[in-house]
Amino acid sequence: MKKTTESDSNYDGLDKMSTVDLLININREDKTVALSVENQIPQIEQLINAIVPKMKIGGRLFYLGAGTSGRLGVIDASECPPTFGVEHGLVIGIMAGGDKAMRKAVEFAEDNPDLGWKDLKSHKINKNDVIIGIAASGTTPYVIGALKKCQQENITTGCIVCNANAPLSDIADFPIEIVVGPEFVTGSTRMKSGTAQKLVLNMISTSLMIKLGKIKGNKMVNMHLSNNKLLDRGTKMLMHEISVDYETANNLLNQFGSVRNALDNYNG
Repeated sequence: MKKTTESDSNYDGLDKMSTVDLLININREDKTVALSVENQIPQIEQLINAIVPKMKIGGRLFYLGAGTSGRLGVIDASECPPTFGVEHGLVIGIMAGGDKAMRKAVEFAEDNPDLGWKDLKSHKINKNDVIIGIAASGTTPYVIGALKKCQQENITTGCIVCNANAPLSDIADFPIEIVVGPEFVTGSTRMKSGTAQKLVLNMISTSLMIKLGKIKGNKMVNMHLSNNKLLDRGTKMLMHEISVDYETANNLLNQFGSVRNALDNYNG
């Protein structure tokens, strides 16, 4: 398999470039990423449409990856509860090497094809769950091994990779291949590949939560009110929705704990 993620950069002499040339050229490469994602919208749609009915009957979404890919999955999963007011454990990010690998690489953790399935089993996964393997190369043993076992157990799988015809794509029920081409720094997939994966994860989780009724109009009415900025935002949402003054809206928000609950219980 030819890995475009490992292809030589379109630029050379990076160490001789001025700061502004470095920035212009990195930015030039970054501009191509969204178009690469656009090419895979039909595949992303299919995956989302497969996840929604599973979650409606109690299924969960798992992201599984290593290195940058694993970290991106953990980040997206961790942002779902505060943003959409869902319980922790509805979207779960798992990475090779465990939580300590978020900050410091755990050597060779991604090379064991049995560890991914072991990590999934610790969450008691079942046929209502969906597993998305994330691997820029599409060849990570930790992820491939886990998805192979999911196939055997009839658990729905998807993947996000950045190489065409990747081995991981052959295993996943719903493969997404975002081919962004050579990285600015050869092989540094935290750059364009990581950006592409982050964009796709945003699309998946946001679309899912909208489909599950966690957004009203275009507002995060279920968000956790964890700081003053969010309290102020929630208050202004209520002011707009039910045409009351700031003080009244703020009192309702403090009484009911979320914009959604305040709207559902307001009798004015």
